[in-house]
Amino acid sequence: MSYCDYCNDLPKNDMHRIYHDTVYGQKCKDDQELFGRLILEINQAGLSWSTILKKSESIRSAYANFNIQQIADFDETKIKVLMKDTGIIRHRGKIEAIIYNAQQVLNIQEQHHSFFEWIEEKGEITLEEWIKVFKKSFKFVGKEIVKEFLMGIGCIEGAHEPTCPVYKKLIL
Repeated sequence: MSYCDYCNDLPKNDMHRIYHDTVYGQKCKDDQELFGRLILEINQAGLSWSTILKKSESIRSAYANFNIQQIADFDETKIKVLMKDTGIIRHRGKIEAIIYNAQQVLNIQEQHHSFFEWIEEKGEITLEEWIKVFKKSFKFVGKEIVKEFLMGIGCIEGAHEPTCPVYKKLIL
């Protein structure tokens, strides 16, 4: 069963259905939201998407509402605070990677105007090429994280099945 089939059978107020219908596969141009989606994908590694959706507001809050500059400035004291926060994923490697990645996004913004433009400048490259680009630039970004991030922001195909009502809205 595809994610679309799974979500289409859920009530309108189910967290998976809401995410599927309103976020997943939708083009995102705001750098903070883009980075926030990368944060969620990094946190999801090894865990269920349900866990991330349940904790998403706590994750957003703990990571300064996805403010890239603030996250880039997180220090050891902030890492210790995050490691005690039961509302988020308390994995030091993920936390450190997110801070490093925020610093990388700041560099990207300086050179390419925005994270969104940096992504758009790549054009239509293969998933394997995307993975190389992300591994060169960021930490804690394997094949699945990169694939889900890019599908989730509407950059590559696959977020929705052609029979999905959301798919039809996205291609119009």
